[in-house]
Amino acid sequence: MREAWRWFGPDAGVPLDAVRQAGATDIVSALHEVPIGRAWTKAEVATRKAMIEDTPSDRSPLVWSVVESIPVPDAVKRHGGEAKAEIEAWIASMEAVAASGIHIICFNFMPLVDWTRTDLDYELPSGATAMRFDQDRFAAFDLHILQRRGAEADYSNEDRERAKAAFEAMSEEEAATLVANIASALPGSTTEPLTVPQFRDRLARYAGIDAARLRHHLTEFLAAIAPAAESSGVRLALHPDDPPRSLFGLPRVASTAADYNALFEAVPSPAVGMCFCTGSLGVRADNDLPAMAKHFASRIPFAHLRATKREGDGRTFHEAAHLDGDVDMVAVLRELLAEDGKREPHDTIVFRSDHGHRMLDDLTKTVNPGYPAIGRLRGLAELRGVIHALQSKG
Repeated sequence: MREAWRWFGPDAGVPLDAVRQAGATDIVSALHEVPIGRAWTKAEVATRKAMIEDTPSDRSPLVWSVVESIPVPDAVKRHGGEAKAEIEAWIASMEAVAASGIHIICFNFMPLVDWTRTDLDYELPSGATAMRFDQDRFAAFDLHILQRRGAEADYSNEDRERAKAAFEAMSEEEAATLVANIASALPGSTTEPLTVPQFRDRLARYAGIDAARLRHHLTEFLAAIAPAAESSGVRLALHPDDPPRSLFGLPRVASTAADYNALFEAVPSPAVGMCFCTGSLGVRADNDLPAMAKHFASRIPFAHLRATKREGDGRTFHEAAHLDGDVDMVAVLRELLAEDGKREPHDTIVFRSDHGHRMLDDLTKTVNPGYPAIGRLRGLAELRGVIHALQSKG
């Protein structure tokens, strides 16, 4: 398995030398500056690749091996195969990536919003901070700030009372921060930042789209891009929903083993696979992650390894340390290593530590939420230790 690091580019505050010092060899990156829906050019991809791989003689080499992500435009999620221009642009981006020798592309198919958190600096007992999804604060946003039509039906009486109390306890500044955290697109997001009125308008466009319809649109999209992926030697890695359940009354269709089974049956192309994100999948108590890793092993070109900790009734959760929380990381790594041992060197699984805690010097720096250097370095070191122990013949 190859150790990777998500890098947001030269202006993100974590230089490539920091990646080398963390011990990673592979880079996960994307052209985040390109507007969603516009095709990437070969020249743009080649420029970013050269930035990563043109290594000074006195430095360890790095390789850009995973693109995360080429955003799937909203029109594709709402219209499926009818969004022909958007799909063609996505294929053009994929082919530009493949032309530079990058053969793993991670993406998601979450409607309206990407990965969602209510708190970006939830203080832990250690003094470090983590990202958190607070169900009461989320419901307060949905019911009292967004004021989504029909939202009341999605919450119990107790839920609504708790949401009201959470909303009434917020200052104007806290409410504005909550809006920014949910609607303004977090770093690495593949959706556009929205104001509350824009959010309502975009949500209304999904009227009538249920889980069956969204799954059909995903299937149409994958069926359209799979032939080009096969001919380009690209492996597609669909990221799970985060959190893996309905938000804002919208369906989500990449949350469980059953979801992925249905997808792979509908589009059996060997190019279509999954990004095995233990943190996202681990939010659901009914997801057996070691069993999923074993079952889908051949479909996993790329993995996000992190742990989440469910709180209360399980709807609230926070990002735990990589070997803590509700994820049996040792068991997951045992399955991934077993699969990796069957593969040729060019096809080995790429993984990265994900969503590290903000800690030590990073507490005084401006960092991308979820992507501070030190917390991820700690996570990668812990994962590396488990891998070495599992591989030991002693």
